[in-house]
Amino acid sequence: MTILIPSYEPDERLLGLIHQLKAVSDSTILVVDDGSGDAYSEIFDSAREAGCTVLTHRHNLGKGRALKTGFAYLQQKGATEGVVCADSDGQHLPKDIMRIAHAVNEHHDHVVLGSRHFTGKVPMRSRFGNSATRMVYSYATGTPIQDTQTGLRGYSVDMLDWLCRIPGERFEYEMNMLLEAKAAGYSLIEVPIDTVYLDENKSSHFRPLADSARVYFPFIKFCASSGFSAILDFVLLLLIQWVSANLFISVAGARLCSSIFNYTMNRSFVFAKGKEVAIGKSLPRYFALVIVIALLNYGLMHLLHERLGIPLIGSKLLTEASLFLFSYWSQRKFVY
Repeated sequence: MTILIPSYEPDERLLGLIHQLKAVSDSTILVVDDGSGDAYSEIFDSAREAGCTVLTHRHNLGKGRALKTGFAYLQQKGATEGVVCADSDGQHLPKDIMRIAHAVNEHHDHVVLGSRHFTGKVPMRSRFGNSATRMVYSYATGTPIQDTQTGLRGYSVDMLDWLCRIPGERFEYEMNMLLEAKAAGYSLIEVPIDTVYLDENKSSHFRPLADSARVYFPFIKFCASSGFSAILDFVLLLLIQWVSANLFISVAGARLCSSIFNYTMNRSFVFAKGKEVAIGKSLPRYFALVIVIALLNYGLMHLLHERLGIPLIGSKLLTEASLFLFSYWSQRKFVY
């Protein structure tokens, strides 16, 4: 088993973790210095002296790139055992790292997550951040998990090629990994670990605004595509209704035009994984989903507008809000 530790501007806690791991395990320890600079060379030299392999980025490239550097190195060396990734700030206990290593050996073809339960004194940004990403992930995949932001994760050796191909260079890489695992044929398994925060998690290099935007980027892209499609659908609904005075024709005509636009955007921009998804596979599924959502759209609008007397604009807004998350989950799960 290899323990991979990506590290940027570490302190003595990295060396403490290394010595603790050496005391309880004979696992290989691979450290990636993500461009920390000369000021931190003494720490990484001490890691080498302790028996670790240290790879160095000349400049800071991000946690995702540091992980992929480690995975690529293991590939090149012909690794035959799995890998456990842990953070360098002392917030992953050696006993929990070993529990993840054991779970990797027991559960092949699974992404093993060290799952914190956020009990006790937890910094507000950590509690809020994980709650937000947990909700987004659950809606995006239909699979609830307890801890989407854990840095303690384990993988069997056959996953290395896939891990190197996942998009993302910084903190968004770990969210992309969760989003793509099922499509790649890998299940998720959570192993409970202790929740440890030192000094209110001040050692974390996570930037709340910039890195959160990267983490949520797949969802943000869908919001943008859906927003433009909704505007088009909204305008066409009003125009066709003004011409025909027939709600069914208005809903159907507006949805047909906006769905063609939305399919093109989602196929090429939102859900594409480095290349466009094959039309022959995604197009029938997409328009089957369009029919389902259109029927739900008509049914909800009929109920709200014609039965409850809510104005057309209000009915439209309520209907679209109700179907938005269902559409995102369905497209990621079934279409693309």
